[in-house]
Amino acid sequence: MKPRNLILTILLIACVAGSAGWWFTHRNHDQHELVLYGNVDLRQVMLAFNNNERIAEVLVQEGDRVKQGQLLARLDASRLEPQVAQAQAQAEAQKQAVERLHNGSRPEEIDQARANLESAKADAANARRHYDRFRKLAGTRAVSEDDLESAKAALDVADAKLTANQKALDLSVLGPRKEDIAQSEAQLRANQAQFAFLRRQLADAELLAPRDAVVRTRLLEPGDMASPQKPVFSLAITDPKWIRAYVSEPDLGQVHPGMKASVMVDSFPNRRFEGWVGFISPVAEFTPKPVQTSELRTSLVYEVRVFVTDPSDELRLGMPATVYLARVQPDEP
Repeated sequence: MKPRNLILTILLIACVAGSAGWWFTHRNHDQHELVLYGNVDLRQVMLAFNNNERIAEVLVQEGDRVKQGQLLARLDASRLEPQVAQAQAQAEAQKQAVERLHNGSRPEEIDQARANLESAKADAANARRHYDRFRKLAGTRAVSEDDLESAKAALDVADAKLTANQKALDLSVLGPRKEDIAQSEAQLRANQAQFAFLRRQLADAELLAPRDAVVRTRLLEPGDMASPQKPVFSLAITDPKWIRAYVSEPDLGQVHPGMKASVMVDSFPNRRFEGWVGFISPVAEFTPKPVQTSELRTSLVYEVRVFVTDPSDELRLGMPATVYLARVQPDEP
């Protein structure tokens, strides 16, 4: 055989052997792994202020990593702070009023009421003696009719003062009415609620990160008017992440929640990310267009959410991904 023909024959045999090896390897691979296709997905938060006020500071930029509770932006609170101080003072004043009603009259106040009553009794007795003397002299020229009427009026005034002081002493001993106490307590609760509301508004003037995340978009700037309907940031929650993939109905029985999975993306072709099946949709749907498979687009499939471990935050939203699941092998007869 000529050397040239010999070389061609050897190359042909090598190609056939390589092709056969590749076919047997992938056939065995397909038999033991179920391959799904999808995209990286994660949660996003549109973060807005609860108050309607002008933004004073924006403290982070796009791409910044933020921790839960970190201050991201602040509103102008110069008009809100005096309102909080006023509400606090009103609540404290009403609290003291309630304490005063609960404590009732002090012993000194009761003693004062008793002293006023004794003084009123003395005045009434003196006015009565004065009137009785004028009444006895009414038949003589020593007392005029006007003097008698003035003495009678003075007696009536003294008796009225005596009655008023007696009632005042009784009220001091009894203390405040329960209805007055209840009204004062209700007013205190209203003042405290107003104070709590304004204090909450003051706290809401600071926009905090709800979770560890990455700032995806900065939408408003200092000087802009904030409102609950206008987000200031779009945050990408980096944990958890999952692959939104789809499994066909014939393979649905091979997938169950909790089973281990491995994920590969084009950016890291020699690396697989560990994961697990966290959710299988109970409702069938037509294969979505973004899923790149060799099956017909009209096939009914079920959504599968495969959570993936990504401690270095290397997976990005929307990345095409391939999911490998170990097939359940049938029992040998």
